[in-house]
Amino acid sequence: MSISVDAPMTIDEARKAGKLVDTFGRVAKDLRISLTDRCNLRCTYCMPAEGLPWLPKDTLLTDDEIVRLARIAVERLGIEEIRFTGGEPLLRPGLVSIVDQVAKMTPRPDMSLTTNALGLSKNAQALADAGLNRVNVSLDTLNDVTFTSLTRRNRFADTIAGIEAAAAAGLTPVKVNSVLMRGINDTEPAALLQWALDHGYELRFIEQMPIDGGHVWDRHTMITAEEILAQLQPLFDLTPDPAHRGAAPAETWLVNGGPAKVGIIGSVTRPFCGDCDRTRLTADGDIRNCLFAREESDLRTPLRSGATDEELAEQWRKAMWGKRAGHGIDDPSFLQPARPMSAIGG
Repeated sequence: MSISVDAPMTIDEARKAGKLVDTFGRVAKDLRISLTDRCNLRCTYCMPAEGLPWLPKDTLLTDDEIVRLARIAVERLGIEEIRFTGGEPLLRPGLVSIVDQVAKMTPRPDMSLTTNALGLSKNAQALADAGLNRVNVSLDTLNDVTFTSLTRRNRFADTIAGIEAAAAAGLTPVKVNSVLMRGINDTEPAALLQWALDHGYELRFIEQMPIDGGHVWDRHTMITAEEILAQLQPLFDLTPDPAHRGAAPAETWLVNGGPAKVGIIGSVTRPFCGDCDRTRLTADGDIRNCLFAREESDLRTPLRSGATDEELAEQWRKAMWGKRAGHGIDDPSFLQPARPMSAIGG
């Protein structure tokens, strides 16, 4: 029995179909929507202890505006996956309603949530009932003292409770994202992986990226993908995942023969820009065609000025058409984005 595989669209075909294509032929199918720039943690690699100046409330997209733009993305632009991010998206009062409305769209997008899990124990079941598929939770340490030092908040138990509630609600696979920092939690990879294996979570290590609020990122102190593997390989049997990675940001390995996996997102030392299929909508209505872009395209102003759905879709297409070949972190001329991660959305 032969299996036919559809050939990828050419650039011209993608443009005629109204897709979010760029000049290099990449088609965006994954939308990250930031629901707020606010966060209830103060992670040292993300923002200063005093926090950051938050976006004025009247500049934030309303729930209805978010749903409208999500609908345009799904129905007119070919978006297949939506991830809700922040800041901390659980701080958005209308989150469950937004998820419920997006879940009713046709075609229905796959939906996930990136969260620190604070408060997730109270909302996990409601989010699952509304149509959320899964969660990605940030957790950098299993030591409550280190957690408090890293996040500047004593909320380790609440994060663990949130992760457990997500699993119980069926928001699986629960993916746990960990950023390692030299001299702080860089001895924990093996312990984190064993914990994830014991609980059925999928662990992904993320190289620290230059999108911190304090602009203190230093490539010389960053823990690299190679260093992480060097710690894990003597203790676990890691084999490259035979499944096609596609546009997924994580490079994955089977652990002890599988099916359990561990992933590493090597944005800095192992960039995957050539396969990127993401587009980002900030909480105040700007389109970003790359996480590290220094340019944005405003959708809020035309949206509030009466633009039609097709006019907004065309503005979105123009924003993605100009996407660069890569983020250029390894280029000496690289400049960190003015917005920190909390204001961009992961």
